[in-house]
Amino acid sequence: MFLGTHQPRLDDKGRMILPAKFRERLAPGLVVTRGQERCLYVFPMEEFMRVADDLRAAPVTSKAVRDYLRVFLSGASDEIPDKQGRVTIPANLREYAGLSRECTVIGAGSRLEVWDTAAWEAYLAGTEQAFADQAEEVIPGLL
Repeated sequence: MFLGTHQPRLDDKGRMILPAKFRERLAPGLVVTRGQERCLYVFPMEEFMRVADDLRAAPVTSKAVRDYLRVFLSGASDEIPDKQGRVTIPANLREYAGLSRECTVIGAGSRLEVWDTAAWEAYLAGTEQAFADQAEEVIPGLL
């Protein structure tokens, strides 16, 4: 499970050093793709394959499903980290997420999310209070 918040930087070649605690899990390969709220999702290869299998079961007769699949899969890039634990973030994905040099990587359970640090701070500022004030169960049976 991916947990925590880390702040790596992008180098001039669009490479990011993966947080050390995640490198072993991601060493065999990973997939970077578009995520919601203009962040990037990073999946270990085996988790991405599981997600892709689930997506294949969705009804392609639904326009919403087709739209989601197109955006999600067309931006996907399979990558293998180098020996220093760096992974290249393709230019189209850096642009989609508005990534600058300063990035924030958060653990989101089965995946990582990569955010531009300013965008992450704005998102967190806008959602933290609602999280603290939540009076109902968002996910039934969670707490």
